[in-house]
Amino acid sequence: MPEGHTVHRIVRQFEADFVGRRVGASSPQGRFADGAALLDGLVMVGSRAHGKHLFLGFAADGAADVEPVLGVAAERWLRVHLGLYGAWDFHGQVSPLLPGGDATASLGAPRVRRGVRMGEGERSIDADDAERAIDEPDAFPPDPVGQVRVRLLTDATAADLRGPTACVVVTPDEVRAVVDAAGPDPRSTPGAEGEERFVERLTRRRVAVGQLLMDQAVVSGIGNIYRAEMLFRARLDPYTPGSSVPAEVARELWRDWEVLLDDGIRTGVMITREDLDDEGRRAALADRSQRHAVYGRAGEPCLRCGTPVALAEMAGRKLYWCPGCQV
Repeated sequence: MPEGHTVHRIVRQFEADFVGRRVGASSPQGRFADGAALLDGLVMVGSRAHGKHLFLGFAADGAADVEPVLGVAAERWLRVHLGLYGAWDFHGQVSPLLPGGDATASLGAPRVRRGVRMGEGERSIDADDAERAIDEPDAFPPDPVGQVRVRLLTDATAADLRGPTACVVVTPDEVRAVVDAAGPDPRSTPGAEGEERFVERLTRRRVAVGQLLMDQAVVSGIGNIYRAEMLFRARLDPYTPGSSVPAEVARELWRDWEVLLDDGIRTGVMITREDLDDEGRRAALADRSQRHAVYGRAGEPCLRCGTPVALAEMAGRKLYWCPGCQV
């Protein structure tokens, strides 16, 4: 499942290529035809994320006389949750998001790539989903391939959504309700407010902290990888009840999440090891197996104490931790 940094990078892609432009909306698959009709021909006025929710704001004339939500005054919003399998494919003039993912440097006019897929990872694609990184233009827009729930289209860029858990047109009040019910996100609930909400929601519960970090009502955007790595970095036993976590330790978790989220947004990948020098970090950018201290390393020696990394199941998800130094 895409974690929070990926959704924030998708926000940036829409900001670069769609916000401020009039957008055509359609549903090649047909399942979102009514929703697409509500958005077709409107101007995208904002792109925001809260945790794993993507919100795209639209207005008829590029401005809406409504109270802003997430800093955007929009008449209608498209709310998307990618879930386990969802992804956005961008085609045409796709602005590079340096330095992360497979983005390519560009000077002058935007470089035309066959496409970029943004979901659990990022890679270049062409119209038939073959992996390829080429700069020559194809016919635009490309024919939809597969089960495209919604296509958003400007005169230069197309965005195709496949496989989401949620794809629905909502009102500003409904956006506000989703955000209010969710745990804080360092990007949309920054500073002391987000930290205090996180500490209060984590430390009042007797549920294991490893489960609470995955609860999107406690904190938004953390998935399985970040959960395991944050607990390792904090030397915290994942089975510790939230109510037994000292407030200062909870604050350190929040601040670490701020750092990891910002790094993931900037680079497009999750590198969570603290022991990497510049050369090691470059190697980790190229090799996924070098990025994490415990996640995906069951049975291998802990990088800190040598104890074999443990693997268990917690609330239906795999949990990795070191029983030697997470105590």
